[in-house]
Amino acid sequence: MDPSRRQFLGKAAISAGAAVVPLADVEAGLNDQPSRRGGDPGKRYGMAIDLRRCIGCQACTVSCSIENQPPVGQFRTIVHQYEVKDNDSEDTAAVMLPRLCNQCDNPPCVPVCPVQATWQRKDGIVVVDSDQCVGCGYCVQACPYDARFINHDTQVADKCNFCVHRLEAGLLPACVESCVGGARIIGDLNDPDSHINQVLRENDDDIKVLKPELNTRPHVFYIGMTDAFIERIQGESGLWFDAEHGGVMGAVS
Repeated sequence: MDPSRRQFLGKAAISAGAAVVPLADVEAGLNDQPSRRGGDPGKRYGMAIDLRRCIGCQACTVSCSIENQPPVGQFRTIVHQYEVKDNDSEDTAAVMLPRLCNQCDNPPCVPVCPVQATWQRKDGIVVVDSDQCVGCGYCVQACPYDARFINHDTQVADKCNFCVHRLEAGLLPACVESCVGGARIIGDLNDPDSHINQVLRENDDDIKVLKPELNTRPHVFYIGMTDAFIERIQGESGLWFDAEHGGVMGAVS
């Protein structure tokens, strides 16, 4: 699609949506998920991230950017670094928290798309059709994990998709392959013998997800995550993640 036409359509969709679709109706539609399509119905991909192994090196961020080519300063995945203070001892500790699309089983970003440019495959991966997307930003606003952004070059929605093109070729996602600490594990949750299921079983008492109260049923599982990060992100941002360095995925100062 011609960029100027896409930009026009995006603006038209925003104004038309604001005029025709009340916010209450959009919110009410979050539980009305369309049918999944594409992908392998026998699989359900998920990712486990062992925070005890993450050293904050940003190899995943760099390899993802090289593989998927988002604009400079925009990221599909990034490792946020926080300094967290112990209320009793006053001691501080550095906490690494990799962030990416959570590939939810109940993704709030999908039903709000007015042109169905984003959908969930039968294997659980949420994808975006950049040719169909009009850049209205509804899905960006609906995502509770700050995992979506409007690509500054293409003017359409962008996000992590587990490097689905690599998975279909029998390869690992770029972030998993490049992780020097082996902190990221991806696999088929429907296969009881898969590596990810073995890791999840071994760490059953220490598995958490972000914002479980929203009932999005995220399929990115964190091992070793402190309770402070479950409902909201707390702590002071480290050097890489203040506004000057594009602290939120997709944000450019």
